[in-house]
Amino acid sequence: MDTTSIPSGGVPRERIFRGICLALLPTAFTFVLVSNILQQLKTEFLLTNAQVGYIGGAALWGMAMSLLLIGPALEKIGFKRLVKGAFVAHLSGVTLFLGAYGFAGENYAFWILFLGAVGFGLGNGLIEVVGNNLTAALFPDNKTTKLNHFHAFFPGGMVFGGLLGWAMVQVGAIGDVNIGHWTVQIAIVYIPVLCYGYLLLPVQFPPTLTREAGIPIKEMFKYTFTHPLVWGLIILKMMTLSLELGPGRWIPEVLQAAGVPGILVFAWISGIMMLLRFFAGPFVEKLSPPGMLFAGSLLTGIGLLLFAFFESGVGITMVAATIYASGIAFHFPTMVGLMSERFPRAGSLGIVLLMGMGFFGAGASNAIMGGIADQYLPDALDKPKTVQILQEIEQRFPEYIEIAERAEGSPQQLQQLGYTRTDIENILNRTEQALAYYQQNGEFDSEHTPEALRALLDAGISQEQELTDRAFAVLRPADNYGGRVSFLYITPAAFILALIFLGVYINDKRRGGYKVKQLDDE
Repeated sequence: MDTTSIPSGGVPRERIFRGICLALLPTAFTFVLVSNILQQLKTEFLLTNAQVGYIGGAALWGMAMSLLLIGPALEKIGFKRLVKGAFVAHLSGVTLFLGAYGFAGENYAFWILFLGAVGFGLGNGLIEVVGNNLTAALFPDNKTTKLNHFHAFFPGGMVFGGLLGWAMVQVGAIGDVNIGHWTVQIAIVYIPVLCYGYLLLPVQFPPTLTREAGIPIKEMFKYTFTHPLVWGLIILKMMTLSLELGPGRWIPEVLQAAGVPGILVFAWISGIMMLLRFFAGPFVEKLSPPGMLFAGSLLTGIGLLLFAFFESGVGITMVAATIYASGIAFHFPTMVGLMSERFPRAGSLGIVLLMGMGFFGAGASNAIMGGIADQYLPDALDKPKTVQILQEIEQRFPEYIEIAERAEGSPQQLQQLGYTRTDIENILNRTEQALAYYQQNGEFDSEHTPEALRALLDAGISQEQELTDRAFAVLRPADNYGGRVSFLYITPAAFILALIFLGVYINDKRRGGYKVKQLDDE
């Protein structure tokens, strides 16, 4: 372990690093557990699919707010205050979310859940702001390796939290307590929050690297916003994170079609990322950060190609998942390390912009890949079966609207129904639009047809389980095909990145190898 450049002033470096690593677990847990409980929330709180989607996205919005609005002020606020803010946001967010339990059936319960999710999302974002910059300050001579160690706790937490949530649902009740209930699952988040609070709140933190060096904040901002290579690295980060988070929407679909359960796919990919990040040290020493990014981009491209061309087969798809996971494992932390080691004068601002713009790019890539997938999805739909499903919806679902209207005003009756009037209207409207397009053009459109089928699946109407099963059987292979085509479209970006990082690696070799720049070098 690196022991050089230990921060002065009585800063307990190892305790702080353990604490900030544990502080990533609430982020991982909330990501995976909130996704795990959305169906329960929908049923218990009588939520529409749109409202469920807003709750699922609220944590991301809170995180984005922390990164882009508070992150640039890190130098002014300091590590300690932001950690306190994260601790309060996590505790209050989880408590508010759980507090909604007492208001199930009330219209305003949705807003309690939504604000609770925003709260712990703010906490997640503040930990990202602090954690990356704090790790660089704690280990100034070993940034890339320690950043990989830090970021190993996110996929590790995703694996543990995902498997734990799944197991709790499978076990169900223990005595009088249903441990699979959403309140018990979310309450687990308290444990890592209290642990990192115990480790971090009482101790003294080091200053940021630029503050310790006496670099004015104004100079840091000027350097960051005017240096072309800083922005070049930010653009590369947008591409690498897009290749990590964009395909993540479709990879489970591809492997599910091959007969591999989604939770195992998730655990496999996240587990590989965790292990590689924990053992990043030898890779940093032998390859250097640009060499790691070159190899990672190359493996990412190969993995995406395998996903694109092999529709089924457990063996080949698991090989593709392994290669892909190995490729993206080092991208996030190594890019942060590269920013800190090559452009130290960009300080915390450079790291925050790198992450914030990276997530922005990843969000755009999700939309782009979704558009490509939807464009090609209709080509793989079974026409007779799809038309039959849509016609049955058109014939039978107006009756469900009348039933839901009669139950309005009675939360108990609506809970027994398992759907709301808005859910049924959403399904019916999209179905009518899809049928109208098909009748006029003799083919399915790429918007309303998949939306109608997905709305039926999301509604989970118990009275129409047989119809839902048929819709799933039609949609799954079409989703698989659309996703594989989208992989093919974005694969060139991975190989372009590989060429860029190879060029950087070769240039470093010509100059005597990779060198970490110090603040007084520029």
